[in-house]
Formats: sequence, structure tokens, C-alpha cells
Amino acid sequence: MLFGGGAYDHGQAASQGITVAPWRPDAPPSNLLALPDGAVLIPEGMSGEIWRTDTFFGAALSTFGICYNMDRLRDLGIRNRPAQWTDLADPAYSGQLGAADPTKSGSMSKAFEMIVHQQCHRAVEEAGFNPGRVADFEARIVAARLPPGEMPRGIPNEYQAAVERGWRNGILLLQKIGANARYFAEGAGRVPIDVGMGDAAAGLAIDFYGRYEAGVSRGPDGRARMAYVTPPGGSSVSADPISLLRGAEHRELAVRFITFVLGEDGQRLWNYAPGAPGGPEKFALRRLPIRRDFYPSNNPEIQRQYERHRAYTTDRLADPAVNPYALADRFIYHPRWTARHFNIQRDLIRAMCLDAGEELRAAWRAVLDNGGPRANPAAMRAIERLPDRPEPVAWASVLTVGNRYDRLQYMREWTIFFRESYREARELAEAGTARGSPRETAP
Repeated sequence: MLFGGGAYDHGQAASQGITVAPWRPDAPPSNLLALPDGAVLIPEGMSGEIWRTDTFFGAALSTFGICYNMDRLRDLGIRNRPAQWTDLADPAYSGQLGAADPTKSGSMSKAFEMIVHQQCHRAVEEAGFNPGRVADFEARIVAARLPPGEMPRGIPNEYQAAVERGWRNGILLLQKIGANARYFAEGAGRVPIDVGMGDAAAGLAIDFYGRYEAGVSRGPDGRARMAYVTPPGGSSVSADPISLLRGAEHRELAVRFITFVLGEDGQRLWNYAPGAPGGPEKFALRRLPIRRDFYPSNNPEIQRQYERHRAYTTDRLADPAVNPYALADRFIYHPRWTARHFNIQRDLIRAMCLDAGEELRAAWRAVLDNGGPRANPAAMRAIERLPDRPEPVAWASVLTVGNRYDRLQYMREWTIFFRESYREARELAEAGTARGSPRETAP
């Protein structure tokens, strides 16, 4: 079997013939994907994310968010707990955030994509386009199959301009988060551990890492020291699938295991408390089951099953801040906006926040030490420039930069560009003047 990873990996495996359907698509095991009355137990997807196909099936659901240490926030004088991605750009978090290297952590890359995607949403909304129009536009754009950034007739140019503006805003938000970062770990799992221990005040985390660490980091008196939150409207809900490999030596056993994982017995293990009937024996996994009958519903049978489960779950699955079905309603994922940027965005973030990280943090500290961003507009313009070599970085151009240039070349030029810009910003801030006009670059 192929178990874990994301829908993209399982979709790629299926397209290459590596995985196959475990049963006839029109004849799944009874009460596994739907009830006899047709009520769906495991949807095909929500909020623009794919949760299952004929060949792969989501076993658990995940979101991305913020974990934070209440004691450390109090020590830093931060009264409001972080609730949105933009909160992590607050100068109060300078040197206090934990993050992971997106080129080494797929989950952190996805979290960064969510941050950018939300900024695209905001820019589109601010431009006056409602969700219905956005859905119509995106369907028509995808159907037209035009080069990136080109619009079919009838779609206003202002719409695409808003998407691109939101993408740039998202990249610059990641830059501010990177400026506040204490470090970029090699694995996403380190961040919530450090937050729980107080080595970082807050950080980016996948939900189950954050919730698990919040549970084990309680003090001897049982007091919570750490918490996790998924920013409302700030994350899609993605599935961790399971698939059957072609030519599996023990095919029958593999299919039985897949059926177990998707069924009620397997789903209990994700969120039942240790020692609860049918739950794990020792540790709470703090994962979100995918089956609809673990959450409140208007369907009487599904609601009855939910009522039976809720006495044993570790998390309050009815809480809108936890319930993945409620969270999915607040975030619609439009793949065209950021999905194709996924890999190149890793490189851009690495050059911007890691390879030039020392210079970025020094420039940010100089700005903060000399009155803050508003008092240093010239320095902030220098920080926020995006590379103009080997060609100007923008929403459309980065999609194909890897086709025109060797990766080592553009990474080297991006890193040099950011280092030069950050050094200039530091000099401007330390000079205590907003005079001078740093070289501007097309967004």
C-alpha cells in the first residue's frame, strides 16, 4: 500500500499506473463511503481539495495553522493570541517564531501556500468579486487553457490583476514571517515541540502536530501551556490518503486493511482518547477522522452516530474551529491561483528567507530599532523588492522560470538580489532617514 503523503502524490501514482482501485468503483463495501439511503460518509472533496477518487481514499483530514505558548506570549507582552496568519508578521514576534524549511518539509510548503492563497482571496474580494463570480471565472479560465495570466473574453483584467496582487502580498507576508523567524528547522515536527517547551513563542504547524504537543506539554497541575488554532478562512482541508499498489503480493489483506482504516473501527483510532472503547491504548493521535458520522449533521442517522462517538473523542469535533467540515466551508481552494507555484515557491522562500535570512533579520531588526516600518518607508521598499533577475519575478513569470534557466542559476541570482536589497534596507534604517529612493522592480 501507499499510505500517507498528500492527494497530489497519490494522484501522480495513479496516473502512472503505480496504484489501482481496490474494488469496482460502482461497488464499494457497504456503509463505507455512503449509507444505504445515499448519505455520503466520505465525500469526494470539499473546499476545492480532492478527498477521494476511484484509486485513493482520504483516511484522515488535516489543516494548517498556528501553535503558540501562552506563557511566552505573556512574557513578551503580547496580549492578543495569534488567530490569523497576518498576526505572525507583528514585530512583537521578532526572533520568536518557529518555522520549517519548505524545501525539506512538504507540510510546511502547504502551510505557506495557504498563507499566499488567503491573500489572493482577500485581494479578489477587495476588488469586488464575490465567490459566485470567482467560481464562474475560474471554470471559464481553466476551460480556455490559455497561457498563465491570459484571460478569455468576458473576464475583466481587473480580476487577474487582483489574483496577482494577492499573490505578491502573500509572498511579502511570508517574508515578514521569515524576518520574525527564530530558525527554519529541517522538519515541521520540531516547531510545536519548541513552542511547547517555550523555545519559541509561536510557530506554523500542521494541526495534529500542534494539538498533540498541546496535550503533552501541560504542566504538572494540568494547566494548558500551549494551544493550536486554524486561522478562520486561512486553510483548506486536505486529506491524507491510502492507496493499493498494483501487483500487491497480499492484495486481499491490503484491501481488508484499507477497508478497516476507512471504517468506523479504524477511524476511532484517529481521535478517540486513550483507553476509550475502540480507541488507542496509550497515546491520543489527535487526528481528524474523515468520516462524516464523527461530526454533527442534519441527517438523523449520521447525527446518531456522532452522538455515540462524541463522548470518547479527544477533541470537541463539533467545535467550528476544529470541525473540518465547518472549516472547509470557510475556505475555497482555487488551484490555478497557487497550485502550480507550489515547487517554485519553495525556492523563492528559501532564497528570500533562508539563504538571505541573516541579512533579512538584520534589516528587519534595524527597521524596528529605528522607529518601525512606518518610520522607514525607503528601507521597507528595499526589503519588499522582488528579484528582477534573471527576469522580474511575478505571478506568471515564476511558473516557467525553471524552463528557461538552470535552478542553480536563478537560485544564486535570487539570493544575491535579496542580500543586496536587505543590506541596503539596513543601511537606510540605520542612517535614520527615509531619504533616497531604492531601485524599484516591477511587481
